[in-house]
Amino acid sequence: MADIFNFKQFAVNQAGCAMKVNTDGVLLGALANASAPKTILDIGTGTGVIALMLAQRFQNAIIDAVEIDEAAANTAEENFKRSKFANRLQLFSLGFDAYFETNPEKKYDLIVSNPPFFLNSLTSPGAKKSLARHTDGAFFERLIKSVSNHLATDGVCAMILPLETADLVKELAIANGLYLQGAVNIKSFVDAPPNRQIVTFGRQAVTHAGKELVIYNEPKVYSSAYQNTLKEFLTIF
Repeated sequence: MADIFNFKQFAVNQAGCAMKVNTDGVLLGALANASAPKTILDIGTGTGVIALMLAQRFQNAIIDAVEIDEAAANTAEENFKRSKFANRLQLFSLGFDAYFETNPEKKYDLIVSNPPFFLNSLTSPGAKKSLARHTDGAFFERLIKSVSNHLATDGVCAMILPLETADLVKELAIANGLYLQGAVNIKSFVDAPPNRQIVTFGRQAVTHAGKELVIYNEPKVYSSAYQNTLKEFLTIF
């Protein structure tokens, strides 16, 4: 079926989801890192692909996923139920604000999000895609404040963002008592400017060096770094 995206250890039905399985999501799922996390939260899970990848990587983790779009939430929940990780995955059909209001004491070792990120941009065609991919600074203010309130003492948050949005999120993280613990610049080609950044925040100040990941050696030819990053997940590698 055209709506099914098969991974090595699970399958993702994308029916009803405005945002399909994409490079941003799988890179975050593969690169978001924490030290043996026991509790993980995926904010805006969409198809559920990032949560499923994290369930594969962290075999002792319990993973909660929130999704405000009802159709996407239903699809993600079915993807969870059909996976071999079903007993460690739970879907909440809520926005993150409502989720945290009803779960004020929850703390997480790892929080991840591939959030809507086009700041103050024109609305794209289709209401669902607009909801999934357009927002403004106030959204990120609420998101980072919530993340700060619900990270465990040694917990970390990882997000994938365009560079402009990443700069805003870094400022908000600092304002909410978090420290930048890592940044990975994502580039399509070695001589191209980065167009995404995976940023990692936590409560602890740690020394970190900037990294980069190049996706292609040339058009349609994936780099060895990209292949190595996703070889445990994608069937093409």
